[in-house]
Amino acid sequence: MVQRWHDLLFAHWRCPIDALRPLIPARLDIDTYDGHAWIGVIPFYMSGVRMRGAPPVPTAHAFAELNVRTYVSLDGRPGVWFFSLDCASILAVIGARVGIHLPYFRAAMQITRDGDTIGYQSRRWSIAGPHAAFAGTYRAFGPIATAAPGTIEHFLTERYSLYASDGKRIWRGDIAHSQWPLQSATATLERNSMIEAAGIRMPEHPPLLHFAAFQDVRLWWPRRVR
Repeated sequence: MVQRWHDLLFAHWRCPIDALRPLIPARLDIDTYDGHAWIGVIPFYMSGVRMRGAPPVPTAHAFAELNVRTYVSLDGRPGVWFFSLDCASILAVIGARVGIHLPYFRAAMQITRDGDTIGYQSRRWSIAGPHAAFAGTYRAFGPIATAAPGTIEHFLTERYSLYASDGKRIWRGDIAHSQWPLQSATATLERNSMIEAAGIRMPEHPPLLHFAAFQDVRLWWPRRVR
């Protein structure tokens, strides 16, 4: 599959490993940076979504998405573990749940732009899962740069696999893209119950914020790894 991701806010909070461990399969190692696990809330918009060599599917080729995630490894291979992925396309939700075992939820979502400032709102459908809502504005500032190995930015963003579970087995999907063109960011989060909806207490400290204007992505079909 190919996709382009637009206007991503990476909002990350330090989180105790013990808060995440019951929610992640024991076979996956929870990755840490400076002794802390991290949980991220990432709103963005995607376009050009299609299977390689196939035309785009109406209502499922461009839509907003908002994910809640942390960082894990299996057999030394780092990746992403998703607690939830809220999405404005019902076809994408069904396809992802059935095809790649990811916890997608249908949500009502709206994105606006005022100059360089992006407004983002999401409210999960009541029948889709635990109440979860997000509302805020964000913008980038400063130069664009790629993250150097060993930095927190590299730890949080430069990951080229995702892990999922069907309840019994572990699946890995691999991803290819160039290094993230990151900027610093500011954000005003008016509402954010995404982390609590995952069963995790919301951290009280301010988030670490980054922004990326776009990313072209290729994804491979998940395969069983455990």
